[in-house]
Amino acid sequence: MKIISGKLKGRVIKGFDIDGTRPTMDRVKESLFSSIQNYIPDSVCLDLFSGSGNLGFEALSNNAKFCYFNDKNYKCTSLINKYIKEFNVEDSSKVLNLDYNSALSFFKNNNIKFDIIFLDPPYKFHEIDRISKYIYDNELLNKNGLLIIETDEIYFNIDYYTNIKEKKYGDKYINIYKNNL
Repeated sequence: MKIISGKLKGRVIKGFDIDGTRPTMDRVKESLFSSIQNYIPDSVCLDLFSGSGNLGFEALSNNAKFCYFNDKNYKCTSLINKYIKEFNVEDSSKVLNLDYNSALSFFKNNNIKFDIIFLDPPYKFHEIDRISKYIYDNELLNKNGLLIIETDEIYFNIDYYTNIKEKKYGDKYINIYKNNL
């Protein structure tokens, strides 16, 4: 995988072979980031199921102000920390090695809010509705912020955000929701 645009364009990210990871393919990532490019500059992002950090690094490459990376797999977070140093983005990133419930509690308890949240969990993960409701109930997504969900099936019941884009790419679905409140 490569970073496809911005100041880190062309940098290689490995980690797609770590058990439990499912990387966003470059053509899907390119389409996604062209859809959200105007929201990225100066944003605070969360890559909740970060895996290799592919989505978070793409956001940082395109002038996100800060990105929190979280994954419960220590191999993933170790790799992300390696790339943070290699890409010289230590001042604009933080890595957490927590399960998603603990990570969301951490953000709530520390009053950390986001402009963009990437939810790209493992396939056959059925907690998206509950996670998105938690984000909404605890106001973790700023006004006009984006909740971006990548999954293998459409089953979401998210009526408290506005769905601004829904697209199928092979066996993946990308849904982009906006917080209009």
